[in-house]
Amino acid sequence: MSRFARLSQLLSPLVAVAASFLVGGLVVVAIGENPFHIYAILFRGAFGSVDAIGLVLFNAVPLIFTGLAVAFAFRAGLFNIGGEGQLYIGAFVCTLAGLAFGGLPALVLIPLLILASAAGGALWAAVPGFLKARFGVHEVINTIMMNFIAVGLTSYFVINMLREPGQMTPQTSEIAFAGHLPRLADSLSLIGIPLPQANPLNFSLVLALGAVLLAWYILYRTTLGYEIRAVGMNAKAAEYAGINVRRTLVMAMVLSGAFAGLVATNEIMGFRHRFLDNFSSGLGFMGIAVALLGKNTPLGVLLAALLFAVLNTGALEIDIFTDVPRELILVLQAVTIILVVVGNEVFARRVAAREGRAAGVPLPVTEASGETK
Repeated sequence: MSRFARLSQLLSPLVAVAASFLVGGLVVVAIGENPFHIYAILFRGAFGSVDAIGLVLFNAVPLIFTGLAVAFAFRAGLFNIGGEGQLYIGAFVCTLAGLAFGGLPALVLIPLLILASAAGGALWAAVPGFLKARFGVHEVINTIMMNFIAVGLTSYFVINMLREPGQMTPQTSEIAFAGHLPRLADSLSLIGIPLPQANPLNFSLVLALGAVLLAWYILYRTTLGYEIRAVGMNAKAAEYAGINVRRTLVMAMVLSGAFAGLVATNEIMGFRHRFLDNFSSGLGFMGIAVALLGKNTPLGVLLAALLFAVLNTGALEIDIFTDVPRELILVLQAVTIILVVVGNEVFARRVAAREGRAAGVPLPVTEASGETK
């Protein structure tokens, strides 16, 4: 990839974010508020205290996992819209394991629950992966339908079989204390960072950062990662080169689902400590936006998740202290993604034209006028 192409890859999301804030500012002006004042409140709500920064990081963790899930599948040419269902199954399997093996010590139970979370998401994603590889059934349809099945099944079991005794709320009993991920308040206080004890930030943040490194390592330092990227670029050429395309597609979906399932480490092991029916507020679908903004790269996903977490955390301050509705944040996120998609197309054409001219390849000519397109 040329230097111009790399620069274009970097500029596209940055320009999209800047333009979305400009559009949001125009919306704020139309409401009758000062956009500079509103944005100041937004960023104060996200960075105004150690507690606020902890909330930003806490909100970013599930977005990192679901963003990685979408990005990883996309590298194989697959569009995984099933992150929502995969994280539900991962959380459900994690909860079942936490209830069934509560007598184990923390040193054994915590790794077991982490593996259970990943395995639940991986197994749920393996179904559409197999159907795509074996029968060519489009993964978008498969994963959407699997979302409905996952939410419906977990809801049925929680409400009718696993509901906590004496509770009307559709939730399970709490998993064993040995399976809880510690919160970071105590650890950060040792190095002089006064994070309040009530802050929900926990060690799943460390797991999320580890998942970013793992995704990068698999994609760019392993044979499987090379095969995934090759299939994503050109499946026919990859097959001609001796790559087992079917196996690669299934493996890409399995690993993608495993990343989505790891949302349970934050939601179940680190925060709720139980499965709550319909606990996700669209985290799987937000992962699609995070992956798009992050250009489907592990580092990009990390940065995009942090940006979305900043917006979501600061939105509460806007809702409390101004007359601007917090839905402004949804406008910013939606406009950002639209502009990223448009920017991808514009930059791709410019890169192709620039590199074509550098290689001496003539531009296509229209038949009617004889002019270059």
